[in-house]
Order: sequence, then C-alpha cells, then structure tokens
Amino acid sequence: MKNKRTPIRQSSDKPEGASERTPREAGRRTDAPPRGRGAQHEQPPGDAPATKPAPRRKPAPNMGGRAHRGAVARDGRPLAEAKPIRLQKVLAEAGVGSRREMEEWIAAGKVSVNGVVATIGQSVVPTDKVKVGGRLINIRFTGSSRPPRVLMYHKPEGEIVSRDDPDGRPSVFAALPRMRGGRWINVGRLDFNTSGLLLFTTSGELANKLMHPSSQLVREYAVRVLGELTMEAQQQLLTGVQLEDGLASFASLVDAGGEGANKWYRVSLFEGRNREVRRMFEAVGCTVSRLIRVRYGPFILPPQLKRGRSHELSEDEVKALLRDFARSAAAAKTGAETP
Repeated sequence: MKNKRTPIRQSSDKPEGASERTPREAGRRTDAPPRGRGAQHEQPPGDAPATKPAPRRKPAPNMGGRAHRGAVARDGRPLAEAKPIRLQKVLAEAGVGSRREMEEWIAAGKVSVNGVVATIGQSVVPTDKVKVGGRLINIRFTGSSRPPRVLMYHKPEGEIVSRDDPDGRPSVFAALPRMRGGRWINVGRLDFNTSGLLLFTTSGELANKLMHPSSQLVREYAVRVLGELTMEAQQQLLTGVQLEDGLASFASLVDAGGEGANKWYRVSLFEGRNREVRRMFEAVGCTVSRLIRVRYGPFILPPQLKRGRSHELSEDEVKALLRDFARSAAAAKTGAETP
C-alpha cells in the first residue's frame, strides 16, 4: 500500500547554514525585479539602454472659441483669407437682433470691439472680441456650414410679442426653448388678441429676408366677423380701402362658412402693418371677433401643433429654405436687369 503524499515533504537533513523558509516564502522568486513607483526609474544592470517614455500626443489645433479663434476662421479658411464683415451684419447673424437694431445700438455706444467703442460701418474679423452691453458675443461669419435655427410657434391669445412689457403681460419668449450663445428673433408680430403662426429664427439676416416686402411672402388668416359683409364690401376689400397709413387690400377673400356671429372668412395679403386686417374690416363696417394666422410664406401652421407649443425645423429644411430664397433673389435680380 502506497503512502499518502503530503503537499510539502519535510526533510530532517538540511545543509548547515540554510535558513528556515515557510511554504509561502518558498514559492517566491528572489531574482524578480522590484516593484513600486520608484522601480521604473532604476537603470537595468549592464550596458542595456534605458527604456524611453512614450511621447506625449500633440494638442489639437485651436479651431476657434468664444474669445479666441486661433488661426482658422469658422468657414475653414486661414484668417489671412477671411474677409472683414460689417459689424451690424455679424451681430444679426449671431442672433443678437436685427440689422436696424444693431445700427441703433452701435450709434448709442452699446457695442465695443476689442475694448473700443464701435462705430457705424465698422468691419470685424473672426479674432475680434465683440461685446454688446459688456457681454461677449459668439460672433459668426458667413460661410459657416451650420444653418441658423428656425422655429414655428402657435401663439395663443393673451401673449405679447415683446421681451419687455410695462404692464407685465405674458410674453411669447417665455414659452420658447432656451439657448446658449444667442437668442430668438421674431419674424414680424401678432397682436395681443391674435393667435396663430409666429416664426422665430437665430439669424437677424434671415428674419430681415422673411419680413422684407421684396420677398413677397403671403400672410393668410382665418377671420371670424361680426356684422354682414356684403358682396359690395368684399369687392371693396379686394380693390382697396383707405386707412390712416395708406391704401390696403386683400390678395384673396374666401367665404369659409358659418352663420350669424360665427361667420368665417379666409383672407391673404402681402404685407404686415399694425392691426391691418382688423382695421380693414372696420373700414367696411364689420368687427373682427377672432383672428388666426394660418400661413406665412412657405410655412403653414401644423394642425397637430397645439397653442403655446413650438416646432423647430430640421437643418435640411432650413437649408432648403435658404436655397429657395437664393433662387428667388437671383430670379428677381435677373428680371430687374432684363430690359
């Protein structure tokens, strides 16, 4: 019968001078390199060269920021090739306000460039530090690959299209998505008691194009009228009625149904004077009891967009809009140059 083997065979005849080692110590290597934080700095024995540390990665080039844009403009061109742009246009593109507002602020001394008060007609480059009211502005230059943002808002009655109201009435801007480095600019206005489609964008340049009479963008409204609108009055509204600020007329006027106090019409026009639709109906003896804007140029109020809610266009939709504007402008210029 074989004897059982023990894990460690103990021997009684040890050589003289041998040290006592426990079973755990017996398994350790005495020639292993030292461990620890300081071990990597020791030179290996002999003439073997020391291992060189791995080279550090080079920092990424500075492609621009809020206060410093490095050597490259936002459009990817070297600064030497970046053309200076008028200050009011740059501020409008940054969403600070319209060009007209920026000109007024520059004239009032509210705008500075590199610590110096700006002047009307001044131009800037991407490296300039522009401040409005002491606040540093993240300026943008034409040629940026990212288009401006565009928002459709279903304005309810009882909201004012203004950031500051002495009477403290609710503002449409309180319901819009918040943003950093810019602000929403309203495209036109709607009266306090008027609801419907209201457009916003981050580009003052685009807002100016959408509002300018040369764009010929139609505004369409659903109108509920109190009083009898005779055929003669309808023809007068299409031909033109005289208002305090000049002659005004509808491009179209269509009966939309209803009876008595619930009589509706659909009207359209190509301008947006203050309370123009209401004043036109008052000029023929009728009162507007409800007014809803349902269309502004290529934008139509979505049926699923509830009052007080907004819908932002995608980048592809905005790019398509800008292309349409560019084609329309080119066609208008060609038509003007044709004898």
